[in-house]
Amino acid sequence: MRFSRSSRVARGGLWASTLLSLVAAVSSGAAFAADVEPRTDRDVSLSGTARLVHRPGDSKPVIRLTADGFKQIGSAWLTKRVNLARSFEITFTARLRGGGRTGADGIAFVAQGIGPRALGGWGGGLGYRGLSRSVAVEFDTYQNAPDPDSNHVAVTLGGDPDRHVAAGDPSIPLLGKPFRARIRYDADTQRITAHVRSLAPGATEQLLLDEHVDIAGTTGATRGWIGFTGATGDVTSRQDVYDWAVTTPQA
Repeated sequence: MRFSRSSRVARGGLWASTLLSLVAAVSSGAAFAADVEPRTDRDVSLSGTARLVHRPGDSKPVIRLTADGFKQIGSAWLTKRVNLARSFEITFTARLRGGGRTGADGIAFVAQGIGPRALGGWGGGLGYRGLSRSVAVEFDTYQNAPDPDSNHVAVTLGGDPDRHVAAGDPSIPLLGKPFRARIRYDADTQRITAHVRSLAPGATEQLLLDEHVDIAGTTGATRGWIGFTGATGDVTSRQDVYDWAVTTPQA
């Protein structure tokens, strides 16, 4: 297992994003534009315990992957496939809440070539264990035997959460208060980067991962599915994802 706590600056700077939008991929390195806004069950494919929660006053739904029950598994995928051989970026806010100081097990952003109903294992499987054609960036809140600690972000391949390509320790807790995440894939260099920050005014991003990954090669799909998975075990958590956006470069 190799751990990365790189201080390298993500290439290309901050990509602009449009809330809850998926844009048509053309060529990398230019501006962005909105294409689809997934707001309903038709736009997102849900499996297991995952649900779209429409809270009063919100114009867009929240993806609730687990609802604070034992041994729950949830997944949510964009029904419109994405070109995994080209660059993209996803930003989202997550709130993972346990019953006290502990909560399990966490969530993951996943790109996969299996299908829009893919669902993995519970507990430390984080909802993606066993998805062999996948790349995951996990936000893990519980220390299982292979994990470095109970508050880490890691990239894994082939649906195996026990083997981290790289892992980083965020300076903020992933459990409790909501946090903002930004994951970028540069297809030209085949590098994936992950940043997190708190929602406090003036908070800055922390670069946690900057690793070489061939997403299209690993998933075996030029066009595949992206989304989120989450799971609980003998310790529980309510795990929500919202304000999420997917953007790709436009010529």
